[in-house]
Amino acid sequence: MTSADEQLKKDEFYMRKALQEAEAARREGEVPIGAVVVAGERVISRAHNLTETLRDVTAHAEMQAITAAADMLGGKYLRQCTLYVTVEPCVMCAGAIGWAQIGRIVYGASDEKRGYQTFAPRALHSKATVTRGILEDECRRIVQDFFRERR
Repeated sequence: MTSADEQLKKDEFYMRKALQEAEAARREGEVPIGAVVVAGERVISRAHNLTETLRDVTAHAEMQAITAAADMLGGKYLRQCTLYVTVEPCVMCAGAIGWAQIGRIVYGASDEKRGYQTFAPRALHSKATVTRGILEDECRRIVQDFFRERR
């Protein structure tokens, strides 16, 4: 198995954990987006959207996961961490990801309407790497199903 295959396997493993968080959000009536932060092959935080629960428009999965990870590590910079999130971060979250200096971002589904790549493609830290499309269909489907059920 090549190192690229091994990395894909790891990315899928952690994205499934983010999908578990998205499912928890869905059960709570939140938009089903989940995130996990990994450091040294260990999940150090996991979160999902809490905007309805907290009545806070900033309570996105990424924001919750970044705050928990920084608390866990005892510092605001997460350079050695990877953020896995089921949907492309919005501009607000991309800004926070950039300020936290997260070293690697992995997301599932793109967000053409609100994603950072459309509005602020340089928001992430200049040294950050991005991997897109991991378990993309599953990540897209959970959000589409959620909104379809609401209509």
